[in-house]
Amino acid sequence: MKLIFGLGNYGEKYKHTRHNMGFDAIDVLAKKIGIRFDRERCKGMYGQGFYEGEKIYLVKPLTYMNNSGECVAAWIKKCMVTPEDIVVIYDDISLEPGTIRVRPKGSAGGHNGMKNIIALTGTQEFDRVRIGIGDKPEGSDLIEHVLGRFAPEDFPAVDRSLETAADAVLCIIKDGMEKAMNIYNKKQPAPKD
Repeated sequence: MKLIFGLGNYGEKYKHTRHNMGFDAIDVLAKKIGIRFDRERCKGMYGQGFYEGEKIYLVKPLTYMNNSGECVAAWIKKCMVTPEDIVVIYDDISLEPGTIRVRPKGSAGGHNGMKNIIALTGTQEFDRVRIGIGDKPEGSDLIEHVLGRFAPEDFPAVDRSLETAADAVLCIIKDGMEKAMNIYNKKQPAPKD
């Protein structure tokens, strides 16, 4: 069994903001494997299905970003899985739009949602897929940046990174983290005009 969490803030106000890349990637992943979000449990909206013989739950926490750990910890307890059975997808300001990175463990890197997950699960030992949103412009506010939306010229790169993030999760499930890192942590090519 795999639990895949996409982090974000629930509600129309936050739809397609930089901080909601996890939600957006989960939507792409759901389309790829034919899962619908039609239920609510453990402080999250979820859908379930199968991929490569593995039972999959796709979950969007309804706790808002900074309390994402409440949902993740509740699901781990409910499904009686280990942290090694979860994948968390989230935004990262240290990566440029259009890029992703996969990692088997690590620190929160300043991301409040990840800090809360680590605090409430008591571990950093879980897979993660980070999606680049780019750093804030100099002199601007970080909160305004992450809660803002991408400029139209960034849309192709953003769409590409969401597809790539979804593919990376499928690779983690099917072939494991090491193969996913070998494939998806390479420098990704610029889009062709």
